[in-house]
Amino acid sequence: MEARTIIAGLRDGRRPDAAALDWFARGLADGSVSDAQAGAFAMAACLNGLGADGRVALTRAMRDSGDVLHWDLPGPVVDKHSTGGVGDCVSLILAPALAAAGCYVPMISGRGLGHTGGTLDKLEAIPGLDVELPEDRFRSVVAETGCAIVAASANLAPADRRLYAIRDVTGTVESVDLITASILSKKLAEGAEALILDVKTGSGAFMKDEAAAAELARALVDTANGAGCRCGALLTDMSQPLAPALGNALEVEASLRVLTGEDGGQGGGRLAEVTLALGGALLVLAGHAASRDEGADRLAGLLSSGAAAEAFARMVAAQGGPADLVENWRRHLPRAPVRRTVRAGQAGKVAAIDGMALGMTVVRLGGGRMVGGDRIDPAVGLSEVAPLGLDCGPDSVLAVIHAADAGAADRAEAEIRAAILLSDTAPPLPATIRQELHP
Repeated sequence: MEARTIIAGLRDGRRPDAAALDWFARGLADGSVSDAQAGAFAMAACLNGLGADGRVALTRAMRDSGDVLHWDLPGPVVDKHSTGGVGDCVSLILAPALAAAGCYVPMISGRGLGHTGGTLDKLEAIPGLDVELPEDRFRSVVAETGCAIVAASANLAPADRRLYAIRDVTGTVESVDLITASILSKKLAEGAEALILDVKTGSGAFMKDEAAAAELARALVDTANGAGCRCGALLTDMSQPLAPALGNALEVEASLRVLTGEDGGQGGGRLAEVTLALGGALLVLAGHAASRDEGADRLAGLLSSGAAAEAFARMVAAQGGPADLVENWRRHLPRAPVRRTVRAGQAGKVAAIDGMALGMTVVRLGGGRMVGGDRIDPAVGLSEVAPLGLDCGPDSVLAVIHAADAGAADRAEAEIRAAILLSDTAPPLPATIRQELHP
């Protein structure tokens, strides 16, 4: 078997079988497949597709290209994945809530990508917290606290790491087949028995078209189940930020407000709604609830009782963060030196929000990366972001800027005013949960 034969066949419309894809994935991992061959394969897959069976085969092959974790724990091993959006800090609430419900969550997460924030970057806003845990420590934290959120090791799905980097520079990122295999190979390698997917659609999502998002969700669900992992998905709205805060420390704060009930009586709003819906669906997949609503009600009880907050506190401490974070997060989380309130300046309703633009505002403030090696300022970002449909007066708050200096705040204010549209009327609010896809 050789790479050029596989590539030529795929170029001509002949889909490779499981053995060929397994060989190719091992070649990506050990370097025997060159960058040029990997790029040609990605382009051929992007143009001609791998088909449903090929997606499953490539996912399994990339999963098996490195370490695959196996767990022996007294409860279901579960996880969640989001396709990314602005103000999406669900993982910080959902992982400890699931742990409080008797599940085990070995969550391997990523860093910020484009306009969206990364879960690892958010956690690293907590002083001392370490996301680069060796496998033995990762295992012990999961066993002791019920959850851990860490970075992938170099030995986890190495074929995907190589192919992902090549897709980024060869114009092949958008392939549904390659996106599916990339997401799932890492999740399956971490040993999850059940997986819930949060596929975003709207102005702040990578996939703004709902039909395209639904196509990706269906491919992900079918492929995961075909590879042996119980999986479902929710299509959720990203036409506005999920949390009222964007930025690393600010999203940790927003998560803690939901975990501790300190959210001004809002019950967590859309952030809690999505968290509970995903968690409820995942408990069904794990056999711990008969329906999504039953599972969501159970998790809501664990939030209101403080059990989820206690699980979060244990995880933070086990990963090197302050043991009293939940009680004293205002003291521990970093604060930006400049804080500026942006007011509407006119009457009107919030009719539209350009979520991607707001996400890029946070990146330019220093809260994300313009290029891979950029250093992140964990304190900067936006808070109190106005929701869709808000009836504004001239003094109403559109957002509060947290910046490193006045110049950065000036630029951010102009961008916020351009991203949030005020009008005499506003369209009906979109449903937060758009669709549910079952196995």
